[in-house]
Amino acid sequence: LPPGSCRAFWGWLNAVFNKVDYERIQAVGPDRAASEWLLRCGALVRYQGSPKWQQDYNGLPTGPLGKYKIEAINATDSCIMYRGFDYLDGLEHVTDIRLEKCIYIQDECLQRLSQTNNLQKSLLQLKIISCGNVTDKGVLALHKLTNLEYLYLSDLPGIREKEITFQALRRALPNLELELDLD
Repeated sequence: LPPGSCRAFWGWLNAVFNKVDYERIQAVGPDRAASEWLLRCGALVRYQGSPKWQQDYNGLPTGPLGKYKIEAINATDSCIMYRGFDYLDGLEHVTDIRLEKCIYIQDECLQRLSQTNNLQKSLLQLKIISCGNVTDKGVLALHKLTNLEYLYLSDLPGIREKEITFQALRRALPNLELELDLD
C-alpha cells in the first residue's frame, strides 16, 4: 500500500458513516436515526430516564417510535463530522454533549451545533476537550446556545485570543459557568 492510502481509506469510510439518510430519519424517527449515526461513528448515547450509556450498535433498544429520547452524547474518540450534523436537528431532549479527541470537529461543527434550534433550547452542558481544529471562532459561535449553563474547554491549542473570546462569551451568556483548562 502506498503511504497515506490507509489514512485516506479511513477518511473515506468515516465520511460514509457520516452521510445523512433522511429517509431513515423519517422511517425510525430522529432519536433512533441519530443513535445509529453516533454509534456507527464510535460515540455513546444515553437515553432519558436511563443511567447507562448505549455503546453497542446491535444492542440499540427497540420499541415504539419515539420511545427512546437521546439525553446525552459522549463523542469521545469518535469520527463524527460536519456532514452528519443534520442528524442532530430533530433531537429535542439533549442536555449534555461531550466532544473529546474528535479529529473531525472544527469551527463549522460548533457553528452548526449552536444554530440547531432544538439544541438552543435543550443543551445545558457542553464539554470540548482535545479537539485540535477548534479555534476562537468556533467557541464564539456557542453564544447562540442561550440555555447553556456549563461549558468546559480543555486542551484546545487552536484558541489564540482567550481573554477576548471568553469575555465575549460571558457577555452573551451571563449565566454560563465557564470552566477552562487551557495553556
